[in-house]
Amino acid sequence: MRAFSHAIDKFCQKHRNFGVPRLMLFIVIISAIVYIIGGTGLIDFIRFHPGLILRGEVWRLITWIFIPLNTGAGLTGVFFTAIALYFYYFIGSTLEREWGTAKFTIYYIFGVLLNIIYGFVAWLVFGVTLSVIPMYLNLSMFFAFAVLFPDFVVRLFLIIPIKIKWLAILNGIYFTYMIIAGILAGSLIAAFLPLVALLNFFILCGYDLISLIKPLKIKTSPQMVNFKKAAKKAKRELADKPYRHKCAVCGKTDTDYPDLEFRYCSQCNGYHCFCIDHINNHIHFD
Repeated sequence: MRAFSHAIDKFCQKHRNFGVPRLMLFIVIISAIVYIIGGTGLIDFIRFHPGLILRGEVWRLITWIFIPLNTGAGLTGVFFTAIALYFYYFIGSTLEREWGTAKFTIYYIFGVLLNIIYGFVAWLVFGVTLSVIPMYLNLSMFFAFAVLFPDFVVRLFLIIPIKIKWLAILNGIYFTYMIIAGILAGSLIAAFLPLVALLNFFILCGYDLISLIKPLKIKTSPQMVNFKKAAKKAKRELADKPYRHKCAVCGKTDTDYPDLEFRYCSQCNGYHCFCIDHINNHIHFD
């Protein structure tokens, strides 16, 4: 996973002109046009269908990504469709700015290819014609965005402020629900469509996700451990003394010289204090 991610990054660095600039804007505009024109006939004409593709209707390899969400008719349908398309554009364009056009294009194209491959496998092996739609692919971008900007705040329905990481968690719950619902309904092949989008996310962003959630392992040297132990012991001993700091070289204390600066050396074996004149000019204790 890490090697693949690095290979993608190297490719993008060498081929900065690769990709489609403002790809998500292009997709959103065409999806909006498809929604406005509407009609079952248009959707049937552009939807994914392996059998018809093999008969020469090759446009279906691409046009299915422009099928908008089925949010119903009326003002409510228009509102939710507009909200969905806006979020797709916002998330997609932000990812493109962060990753660059090349990597974002690869992310989206890779997701499209995985859906096409899965659709053909389902049709050829199991005889199932899947209604492949871009919803899961577009929603997978929320996961990628959350990995990059977990604390970024968006306004849900343009009103409710919510951090993108919580939106990604809700997204994950929705994916899980759709998978379980599909399995319970007996549509096993269709039930795994959300996993195709997740596979795309994990392949290209899995290493970033692991780096985000993996606890940081702080390597502490034996010398640093010894220094901390000695510091605690010295502080307990200094509690009964009339001074807080005493130079280990010249013997000056902060009581006798209140304006003198004192520091502690972490390179010495133990917890040893030095005045400003000797902090950089002393023999380290072994």
